[in-house]
Amino acid sequence: MQKISFITRLQDIPADKWDSLVGEKYPFTRRAFLSSLEESGCVGGNSGWMPNFITVDWETDQATVIPAYIKNHSYGEYVFDWSWADAYQRYGLAYYPKLLVGIPFTPVTGPRVLGHTPDNIVDVLAKVCDEQQLSGWHLNFPNADTLTKVISTSNDQVHTRQACQFHWFNRDYLSFDHYLTHFLSRKRKNVLKERKSIAQQDIDITRLTGPEISELDITVFYQCYLNTYQKRHSSPYLNLEFFQMLRQRMSEQILLVLAKKDGNTVACALYFFDDKHLYGRYWGCLEEVQNLHFEVCYYQGIEFCIEQGLQHFDPGTQGEHKISRGFEPTLTHSIHWLAQPEFHQAVGDFVEQEKLHIAAYQKDAKQLLPFHRDTDK
Repeated sequence: MQKISFITRLQDIPADKWDSLVGEKYPFTRRAFLSSLEESGCVGGNSGWMPNFITVDWETDQATVIPAYIKNHSYGEYVFDWSWADAYQRYGLAYYPKLLVGIPFTPVTGPRVLGHTPDNIVDVLAKVCDEQQLSGWHLNFPNADTLTKVISTSNDQVHTRQACQFHWFNRDYLSFDHYLTHFLSRKRKNVLKERKSIAQQDIDITRLTGPEISELDITVFYQCYLNTYQKRHSSPYLNLEFFQMLRQRMSEQILLVLAKKDGNTVACALYFFDDKHLYGRYWGCLEEVQNLHFEVCYYQGIEFCIEQGLQHFDPGTQGEHKISRGFEPTLTHSIHWLAQPEFHQAVGDFVEQEKLHIAAYQKDAKQLLPFHRDTDK
């Protein structure tokens, strides 16, 4: 008989067991990343993110672990279901707590079911919700493998949503200049003008990885990161302790871009990478400098991908300004199941209508890409 259990602290899962199930180098399911979230207090406690790692047949060679969290709100997910929560409230029902399968504060596509994927994965998640009296489960930003496996075992009570981000793809570019040869002339000139303006403003750009990144570098980066939230009169999800832990535990997968003026750091961007992908995650500045965001968050990332032979660059959510710089509209997915049968049809209708709008948006966005029309994409 299938055995399902729950582990509420990552440190209670043996490191060798976790690593054997994670397998690949995707940074956001690494023990170093998830444990740093817990130990720094960014999840757990009163955060509204309660770790609830689901294990299936843990003691067998068909073991599964699913990074999951019991949520008391919908902050930090980047798949927006506030209207669903409002509908529940209007009908006198509790939408929270709910079960989220995903990575806290990280809208980045990747594996979500680690190890062996049970044939009845949908039923496993529904059983977890039933046992813990949760309103439903939500699986955010699965990669193609996880998406296919979950959908293949789903039923008409499971709904798949789509969204659109802007990603860059390496089509065997030899250099940044070679990349720009694929642009329409006026688009290419605009990028070159933006990059030239950085030097004209006496900004020096440095890229650091691994042991090159110091404790002070992370402290300065955090000041920039914090300033981004302060400008919006909001509070950051992540603290300095979290970032310092990442520097100590997984700096070999971190890229830190520093922009300096007169020797003083004025902006930073922090990325993660593996052997195929670059993930742009956090940005901030202490001084407003024209075009600096594009340089630090996009052009430096593209150059790094070309130099390192990385095939894909996910620079983060939102930002239609990415299109003119060569980031292509790319679909992302999430999967949802609600315990209340009364909401299945309504949510299903909403999701199908939403897909039509997303498809139209993606089509329109593609028309704005800067490439020559004969570019092979």
